[in-house]
Amino acid sequence: MTTRKTEERNIRSLTKASGGTSYYVTIPIEYIRKLKWKEKQKIDVRLYQDRIIIRDWKSE
Repeated sequence: MTTRKTEERNIRSLTKASGGTSYYVTIPIEYIRKLKWKEKQKIDVRLYQDRIIIRDWKSE
């Protein structure tokens, strides 16, 4: 696997998951570490205008 150039580091592909009803995008490991997120952590995913916002899930 080749290393991406610095300016291309945040360009990701949208991939269809097996089964055909969901899609996924990989998030750079640097972001996960900075946010201190863990595997299987609950997250809140929302659509806001032309953006998808992903943030830590807070119980209400």
